[in-house]
Amino acid sequence: MVSDGGFIYISLEVLIAVGCCLGNVLVIWAVWRSGALNKPTFCLIVSLAVADFLVGAVAIPLAVVVDIHVKIPFHACLFISCVLIVPLQASVLTLLAIAVDRCLRVCIPFRYKSTVTKRRSWFLAAVCWILASVLGFLPMFGWYNHDTLTRYNSTSIDCQFIAVIPTTYLIHFIFEGCFLPPLAIMIALYCYIFFKIRSGRAGLASETRTYTLKEHKLATSLVLVLALFIVCWLPLHTIQSISYYNQNVHVPSPALYFGILLSHANSMVNPVVYAFKIPKIKREYGKIWRRVTGQQQQADTNSSKTPASNTTDSHDGRIHVKINPQGGANDTTDSIIEQI
Repeated sequence: MVSDGGFIYISLEVLIAVGCCLGNVLVIWAVWRSGALNKPTFCLIVSLAVADFLVGAVAIPLAVVVDIHVKIPFHACLFISCVLIVPLQASVLTLLAIAVDRCLRVCIPFRYKSTVTKRRSWFLAAVCWILASVLGFLPMFGWYNHDTLTRYNSTSIDCQFIAVIPTTYLIHFIFEGCFLPPLAIMIALYCYIFFKIRSGRAGLASETRTYTLKEHKLATSLVLVLALFIVCWLPLHTIQSISYYNQNVHVPSPALYFGILLSHANSMVNPVVYAFKIPKIKREYGKIWRRVTGQQQQADTNSSKTPASNTTDSHDGRIHVKINPQGGANDTTDSIIEQI
């Protein structure tokens, strides 16, 4: 029987799960439609969106199953608990990869395109996911609570996350070993990026200044994503650390549930950040919205009644500009201008 507090928690988890799935599918669709998958940074952003989508589609439903204490075999409960850890690890590693990518973009701008290719970016994203899976599923290879099996006479237990995952693994390995060090590296990298951009602005040509401004805006957006990640995940890790290092301190259940909800909500807010901070994704959001609401069809109908425009848009995020020479010449020249 689910209590009133448990019903509120499950209801909020369902809302967050729906927001995670819809928002991150929209991010992936927008990046694909804009043609930005050819850019290494957006390949990694898609990888992060996949991790956030899996939080809503997989991790949150499994977290609800664990919360209602379903009686299942021990190793099935252990497997479910390990799955909950993998998206966190994938997010941390992907954010680290994005920070390294941005640092290379600023430090070696002329060699960046030849060094950081699309294929290498997808390979790096795959390595992040493989490493995240290995780190998340370590308890399956013996690093689990053996006392839980000893207390039960059968192999079936009331599935609880803390009953199968040892606190030493969560605090010493996940938090202190796999969470804090990457965050420290990312903060240092972004500080260096902004210092490099600020120190290199003086005396630049207008074209280079435009490029630097573009890099500054994208770096600022990604720093906001990192900051929200820290704000949303740190409370839960802090609560777990307090309970581990000072067992005399009793952490109220509402505080623990709030920490869990906040960590899951992080996967829902990233698409909102992209919508307001990254112009390429923001434009595609607008196009998708107009298509859904029917405004795009109305615009197409109105444009068909007027003379043909000298610009056309395509799904790859580029504007094809047709230059019509004056004097009645029949041939035209196509110039492709990529949107920033």
